[in-house]
Amino acid sequence: MRDRLVSREDQTLRQAADTWARPKPNLPEPVRGGKPPPTRFYQAVFLPDGTQLRISNPDFTEQPDLSGLDDLHGEAVTVHSVGGKGPQWRVVQSTSQYGVAYVAVTLSDVESTLRAMVALELLIGGGVLIVAGGLGYLVVRRSLRPLEEVEATAEAIAAGDLTRRVPQAPAHTEVGRLSSSINTMLHQVQDSFDRVAASEEHARADEERMRRFVGDASHELRTPLTSIRGFAELYRQGATDDTEFVMSRIESEAQRMGLLVEDLLLLARLDARRPLAEDVVDLVAVADDVVHAAQAREPERTIDLVADDPVEVTGDRDRLHQVVTNLVSNALRHTPADASVCVRVAAEPGAVVLSVSDTGPGMEPDEAARAFERFYRADSSRSRGYGGGAGLGLSIVQSIVERHGGTVTVDTAPGEGACFTVRLPR
Repeated sequence: MRDRLVSREDQTLRQAADTWARPKPNLPEPVRGGKPPPTRFYQAVFLPDGTQLRISNPDFTEQPDLSGLDDLHGEAVTVHSVGGKGPQWRVVQSTSQYGVAYVAVTLSDVESTLRAMVALELLIGGGVLIVAGGLGYLVVRRSLRPLEEVEATAEAIAAGDLTRRVPQAPAHTEVGRLSSSINTMLHQVQDSFDRVAASEEHARADEERMRRFVGDASHELRTPLTSIRGFAELYRQGATDDTEFVMSRIESEAQRMGLLVEDLLLLARLDARRPLAEDVVDLVAVADDVVHAAQAREPERTIDLVADDPVEVTGDRDRLHQVVTNLVSNALRHTPADASVCVRVAAEPGAVVLSVSDTGPGMEPDEAARAFERFYRADSSRSRGYGGGAGLGLSIVQSIVERHGGTVTVDTAPGEGACFTVRLPR
C-alpha cells in the first residue's frame, strides 16, 4: 500500500516537474529570490555555477536535503529533511534552460494516509476479533451447556437426589449419546438403591413382625401355662376337694396351649414356603363338610350354605378345609347367638370365590385393617371370650390363600356385619 501511494506521488511529482521546472520559452526568466505562487511542491533550480534560485513555496518550514544528489536519470528518490528531523521527501530531477531543477513533495500525506489506514484496519480488525470472539464464546457456551447440565445433575445426585436426570440432547450428537448413557446408568443405580431400600425396609418389617410375633406367642403361651401351674399348685396343696374340676381345667388349658402351638407351627411352615399338595378339590364339598360340622357343634346357630354345582380348584385339600373352618369359626365366635352366618361358593371367569358373611355387629375401619395381623384381637363385641382363639385364625387363612396364589379381603362396617371373601385362581 505504501509503495502504491508513493508511486502515485511520484507520478504527480513528475507532472509538476514537467510543468514548473521546464517553463515555456515565452515565459519571463524567474527572478532571483522571487516569491513563487502557493503550492504543495518544493521547487529549486540550480544554475550551472551552483547558484540556487528559490522558487518554492516560502510557507515550507522544512526543506529536503538535496546535497549529494547526482544525476537521478529521471528516477524519484527519497531524501530526509535538512537536519534529519523533518518528514521524508520524494525528489525528481530534471534539466531546464536555466540549469538543474529539483521538484520535491513531502511524504507527510502518505504517512498520514498510512497511519489512518493502519488505524482503520486495527479498528476493523479489532471489531472483527471482538465480534468473532463474542460469537465464539456464545457457540462454546452453547455447546458446553449440556455438559454443565450433566455437572449440575451429578452434583444433585451426589447430594442425594437420585431422581435427577440429564436433559436429553439430540441423539445424533456426542452429548446426546453421553446423556442417554448417563440416564441409563442413573436408572440402573436408582433401581439398585430402590431395591436395597425396599429390601432393608422389608427386613426391618420382618424383624419387627418377628419380634412382635415372638412376644405375642410368649404371652399367649404364658397364659395357659400360668393356669396349669396355678391349678396344679392348688391341687398339690389340697386347697380344693373338687379334683375333677381341677383336672378338667388343666386339660382344657393344655389343649388350648396345644392348639396354639399347632397354629404357630403351621404358620412357620407356611412362612418357610414348603410345597403344598396340588390336588383337584371340590370347594363346595369342603364348605358343606365345614357347615355340617359347625351346625352339629352349635345347633342353635343359623349357618347356611349357598353354592352352585361342584366348583373345583387346584390346591391342598386339608389347608383349604382349614381356611373355611377358620372363617366359619371366626364368624361364630365374634357374633351374638342370634346372628346368622352364610357360606357362599361360586365360580367366576378364571377364579373361584368363597365368601363367609355374618349379620353381627361388624368392625370399625381400623379394626378391619388389622384383621389379618397375627395375634390381633379387636376390643369390640367381636373380641373372643374365655377359651376363644389366640388371634391366629385369620392370619393362617391369609397365609394359606396367598400360598395358593389367591387373595382374601374383608368388607365390613359397624352394625352391618362382616363378609370375608377368598378368591382363588382356577
